Amino acid sequence: MNSAVKSDGVEAERAHKRACDLLANATMSELQQAWAAHEPKPDVTPLRGPETGLVMVRGRIGGGGDPFNLGEITVSRASVRLDCGSVGHGQTLGTSREKSRLAAIFDALWQRPDLQEEIERKLLLPVAERLAAEDRKKAEETAATRVDFFTMVRGED
Repeated sequence: MNSAVKSDGVEAERAHKRACDLLANATMSELQQAWAAHEPKPDVTPLRGPETGLVMVRGRIGGGGDPFNLGEITVSRASVRLDCGSVGHGQTLGTSREKSRLAAIFDALWQRPDLQEEIERKLLLPVAERLAAEDRKKAEETAATRVDFFTMVRGED
């Protein structure tokens, strides 16, 4: 296999993972506004769900040690097919089935080369900017409470 083709496939996979991550972190309001603004609306056929269930979250002792079950979280998921044949999947934390359905629709729309730039610009970029702003705010709040410790050395030792 040509390494350029392999590299393009890896890059496309990373881009799709990024899009799915942003869709999972989008608020219901962001998804609803993007859907209301999207024209023309495609015909959407549900393939799975939307449905809600539990997922076991695992942790590792010390970040890299033995795994253990941390607990269960509620997750909603949906899979849809658009009239153009594009299939999308949405997975979100919580019980909002509509949110997972909208995420699946936007995943399917994003996979269309003719709509990818529009979905990036109108939905994914604002979500990424909001998440970055939230991270900056959290970092600033944490930095405000930071204490620098240092060791004083006595000259007699």
